[in-house]
Amino acid sequence: MAVLKWLESIRMPWLDELMLVLTEMGDETVFMVIAMVILWCCNKAWGYRFMVMGMAGTALNQLLKAIFLVPRPWVLDPSFTIVEAARDAATGYSFPSGHTQSAATCFGGLAAWQKKTGVTIACIAAVLIVGFSRMYLGVHTPMDVGVSLVTGTVTVLLMTWLYNKGGKVTWLVNIGSMLLALALMAYVLFMPARAANVAEFDAHGVKAAWQVVGVTAGVLLAWWLDEKYLHFDTKAVWWAQVCKVVIGLLLVVAVKSGLKPVFTAIFGEAMFAHGIRYFLMTAVGGILWPMSFKWWNKLGRAKTEVSA
Repeated sequence: MAVLKWLESIRMPWLDELMLVLTEMGDETVFMVIAMVILWCCNKAWGYRFMVMGMAGTALNQLLKAIFLVPRPWVLDPSFTIVEAARDAATGYSFPSGHTQSAATCFGGLAAWQKKTGVTIACIAAVLIVGFSRMYLGVHTPMDVGVSLVTGTVTVLLMTWLYNKGGKVTWLVNIGSMLLALALMAYVLFMPARAANVAEFDAHGVKAAWQVVGVTAGVLLAWWLDEKYLHFDTKAVWWAQVCKVVIGLLLVVAVKSGLKPVFTAIFGEAMFAHGIRYFLMTAVGGILWPMSFKWWNKLGRAKTEVSA
């Protein structure tokens, strides 16, 4: 807490606002946008890898949260204050940091894909900035952040090494990732409550588990369907790529946000509805939308061929 107390003492309104912006680099929205751009426009093999790595990292992070049940810093020390605007996003238990884990797997995955010194340096900087912002805002301790840096880095390095072996190893890694997501689900649903359990944080953990299972299942189904049937092409002229990304992201967001009130009306507060919603969101982004890519690929081609 000594580090957090010192950071608390140097807070300034403009720095608070800056950190609130920078910490969003560890949000799931940033991960989703980067994953979709890679999958749709750059390298679909790495796009699928990227998403599975992210989900495996999230599953591990949530499992550790559920096992250790560490309270947030302001609970550990009631005299400690946080940047209030960061409180709403500080859901669940404190250890380890979810935002830092997400940033480590997201930007670590980018660095592993590109293998360029400049990109690697920028990605490391982004991860460290997110970790620092979580401490500055007062929502995580150095231990929370440090462990997430380690688990995120190990997840990326290990899974990249295994994926590079190719063949059956790829599907063994994918199956292992799904089993990790299911292990998280089993733990949060069936592990007996302890004195340190907090009902609000436990509910967030169950919701996150369903989301991880839904996304992981959606990604693996999309990957399998592409290898067997879809074989979509990521190539297109630059303006078609922009349209693919913008329209595709709007569709994914529409499914994610639009189905929420519908499912709430149908299923009430049932947590499994989050898993179904995230599965459908992933299916739209990984299966339905790529079915249109043959058309996007043709746009501009005829004009280019005539000019040639």
